[in-house]
Amino acid sequence: MRNIVIDIGNTRIKTGLFEGAGLQQLKLWPTEDVEKMLYWTTNQKAENVILSTVAGHPASSIENRLRRQFFYICLDPATPVPINNRYRTPQTLGQDRLAAVVGAFQLYPYENCLVIDAGTCITYDLIDRKGNFLGGNIAPGINLRLKAMHAFTAGLPQVPAGETESWIGNTTSSAMRNGAQLGAVLEMEGFIGSCRSQMGEVNVILTGGDADFFAKKLKSEIFVNHHLVLLGLNKILTYNVKRLE
Repeated sequence: MRNIVIDIGNTRIKTGLFEGAGLQQLKLWPTEDVEKMLYWTTNQKAENVILSTVAGHPASSIENRLRRQFFYICLDPATPVPINNRYRTPQTLGQDRLAAVVGAFQLYPYENCLVIDAGTCITYDLIDRKGNFLGGNIAPGINLRLKAMHAFTAGLPQVPAGETESWIGNTTSSAMRNGAQLGAVLEMEGFIGSCRSQMGEVNVILTGGDADFFAKKLKSEIFVNHHLVLLGLNKILTYNVKRLE
């Protein structure tokens, strides 16, 4: 089965070509390059396509072009998924969060998993060994924390993320950087500790743009997978194709 998965985020489009469960090719575009993405997608000899977007439903022109050539799914709250979604407001659940836990359960079937997506926001999502998505938490990401301190105070500067020399800052910039970055690390360690104390063994999978930063700082045992959302989207697409066979 040859699938294409499309994940349209806030600043870029990620597209993956899959043969079965294996990711064969990854392509990235700025969000304004939709035409280039569609041209590439329609020239890969694939059979099936799934699209997920943070912006709600895609433009009808995009959907029409994809439907003409593929078995096509736009991931939304009504799309059947191969896990039990226990989220009480599925209509407000980010589709990337749902896809990520599906991807985690594919990699670690019948095991407890905590998915941490470290991007603009840091999301924590938990799926248990029975395949129940239990929900999670959302917190500001590193850059969002730094920007908020500048935007909502009168005297704090705009400070970029960067390396820190000590756990305690001796300048305003280093104090802000420590508060944002080390604060996020300690927060993450706290969530991981809470999950493991309440559920026993839990696989922790980090993904997102800041995943490598946190992987270097965390003391807890974790895995890093930058393609977790794409893996989950491919699993959802394959699940829906097989339901119709």
